[in-house]
Amino acid sequence: VQLQASGGGLVQPGGSLRLSCAASGSIFSINLMGWYRQAPGKQREMVAVITSGGSINYADSVKGRFTISRDNAKNTVYLQMNSLKSEDTAVYYCNANIKTDQIRGYIYWGQGTLVTVSS
Repeated sequence: VQLQASGGGLVQPGGSLRLSCAASGSIFSINLMGWYRQAPGKQREMVAVITSGGSINYADSVKGRFTISRDNAKNTVYLQMNSLKSEDTAVYYCNANIKTDQIRGYIYWGQGTLVTVSS
């Protein structure tokens, strides 16, 4: 199983970016999917998570600016980021709780994609 993230880049303050993360491999089901980020010198933090049923939780710092969504048919999670601020600069990692059969489930991480918000 692999998670492949894409969509990072350089954007000016106030701009927007959309991150995507697709899971592939021997997948039986996917429960929680989400995005985390790690800024230089800081610990990794949760940005947003979404269950297979569509329940969502956001970090307070991104509420009203970021939107997480997923396409269960494509095993893909998205993060639409609007009104970006310099403090959103970080490496963004996708994360998923994936069952490879009816019994075994594991936590998987994508490779990280860099988001830089700067003028």
